[in-house]
Amino acid sequence: MGTAASTAWVSLDGAGPVWAGREESPAWAAPFLDAAASAHGSAEPMIEAVRALSAQDTAALPFPGEGRTLELWELLASTAAVDLSSARVLEPHLDALAILRQAGMDAPTGLLGVYASESGGVTPTASPTTAGDFQVSGTKPWCSLGAECSAALVTAQELGAEADGELLEVGRRAFLVDLSHPGVCHGDGVWPALGLASIVSTPLEFEQVPAAPVGGAGWYLTRPGFAWGGIGVAAVWFGGAVHLARTLHRSLVKAQSSGRTPDQVGLAALGRVDRLLSGAAAQLSAAAAAIDSGALIGRAAELASFRLRGAVADLCAEVMDVVGKATGPGPLTADADHARAVVDLQVYIRQHHADRDDAHLGRLLLENTDAGGEGA
Repeated sequence: MGTAASTAWVSLDGAGPVWAGREESPAWAAPFLDAAASAHGSAEPMIEAVRALSAQDTAALPFPGEGRTLELWELLASTAAVDLSSARVLEPHLDALAILRQAGMDAPTGLLGVYASESGGVTPTASPTTAGDFQVSGTKPWCSLGAECSAALVTAQELGAEADGELLEVGRRAFLVDLSHPGVCHGDGVWPALGLASIVSTPLEFEQVPAAPVGGAGWYLTRPGFAWGGIGVAAVWFGGAVHLARTLHRSLVKAQSSGRTPDQVGLAALGRVDRLLSGAAAQLSAAAAAIDSGALIGRAAELASFRLRGAVADLCAEVMDVVGKATGPGPLTADADHARAVVDLQVYIRQHHADRDDAHLGRLLLENTDAGGEGA
């Protein structure tokens, strides 16, 4: 066990307050926690930490569904509790490694991305070549750190057999793409964001870029790991809420140590935040155990992902509100890391699509009832 950034380790096993941290962190996690501790909103330390990983380092990492899912989510939460931008670098890299592992493919070196957004219906096409492989062409929106990643998993509309001289759409498929290829062009989009400011997310343009298929058509969305990865993102959001809880706790400890008795509002805020975090931690821990036992697959995994993501997104919004009211303007104006965590988290949880995701959950429950289930 290592001690670097040890107080940052977020335990989801119910041993003590979630925000208190654990005295020691796993040795394999130290490079990530150290990078987050030095980041202060910059993506660069975590980018460098990921690029420095050896094959042996990567092999020591936890992967979902292999008995260490809880460790993976604790790593993501612990990193986010220190610096959300760092977690935003790390999470998709680990997700890409897991996806390639599930597909039985070797991962390339360097920082990896996962670009699956089809915002506005915009996505590239993947056309077969005479050599039997594929080429990707078109625009992919929301490519975070596209200029920093060496390769990425990119979803595209696969085109198949010709009919009347035209290629037919086969379905959505994931492809591994080398982003150093000359056919990859970074779009002209700007990134004026205040939240996650260092995670530049702009479109990428592809022009006949060689692409290796990852799984079959539709596999990317139907594999169990898709839902598991969605919960992993929620673990990052959860870590962001832990950062805010630590600010609240420090403010009450400081008041108490200076001889002032914390008022009932502050105490109620701490109790409420602890209750919220403890409940979500228990849900994450139970989901991790179910994944590792093989029980959380198919429709059950999809339901769990939508439920947990929604619950954690709501938790984050509530914690931001409660901590803000309890601590006043002080941390927002005098603590740069806290102020950054608030605005970063506001942007990050918008990966949850709010009412649209709840509507999708409701549709899943209704379909399950129609199929003879009980909506669970």
